[in-house]
Amino acid sequence: MAAPQFDVRGKVALITGGARGIGFGTAKALARRGATVVIVDLDQGACNEAAAELGGDAIGLAADVTDLGAMQRVVATAVERFGGLDLVMANAGIASKAATFRAMNRESFDRVFEVNANGVIRTVEAALPEIIRRCGHVVVVASVYAFVNGVGAVPYAMSKAAVEQLGRALRVELAQHGASATTCYFGFIDTTMVHKGIDEDPLSDRLMGQLPGPLAKRLTPDQAGEAVAQGIEKRAARVIVPPVWRVLFVLRGILGPLMDRYMERSGDTQSLARDMDARAGEEQPTTL
Repeated sequence: MAAPQFDVRGKVALITGGARGIGFGTAKALARRGATVVIVDLDQGACNEAAAELGGDAIGLAADVTDLGAMQRVVATAVERFGGLDLVMANAGIASKAATFRAMNRESFDRVFEVNANGVIRTVEAALPEIIRRCGHVVVVASVYAFVNGVGAVPYAMSKAAVEQLGRALRVELAQHGASATTCYFGFIDTTMVHKGIDEDPLSDRLMGQLPGPLAKRLTPDQAGEAVAQGIEKRAARVIVPPVWRVLFVLRGILGPLMDRYMERSGDTQSLARDMDARAGEEQPTTL
């Protein structure tokens, strides 16, 4: 049986990667609606600043989402402080410098997948008993890279495709408990990760040039957060922003293979792939 709409007033929400970007944008949107927010991020100082800006009963807790024990302690602290947990948003994520799979630093590859996929899994695992107990809601953050070709960003695309499958399955599995799940698909949001991963990359103009103009449009983190909050209130199955990406999502089975074939044969794409292939041995730090 489908769960009714989700009134966030008086609810307790935990958001990972919540001290900045989309996470903080969502935290502000939920706090405006009367939710109590638990901000989780790596740095305690940043968590404290974000919680202070939210005001009310908001608190900040430092934790690494890849550490299940740490996430279980965060959930336990939230429950002890506020009596329960109604909403979890597994938002924390990182990216790596654009490179082909062959050229990518394996340590960077593993770190991206560990945070973006396993970090989401461990966040959800820690929170799920409370979410079920209180007929709550789970939000997992995928990306448009869950359904578009991940050339140059293989670990990121793989991790986001994995998160999509988790979100879709949770949606079905939680229905029996009166709980629900939303999968978020973001295009390009004006975050620190996008600035460092795209804007500061010498190949960025060519990377973005592979996209039709409307798909390269950026939204602010606050716009993304408002879209997430509206999706939560509706217990929506998915949130796709900017909205122009909805067409590709719906037509992914048709447009995906066509785009793959085009990129395989495109001189511009293959030239870019050669330059990304040449990055073997370069420093490839991950970006928050």
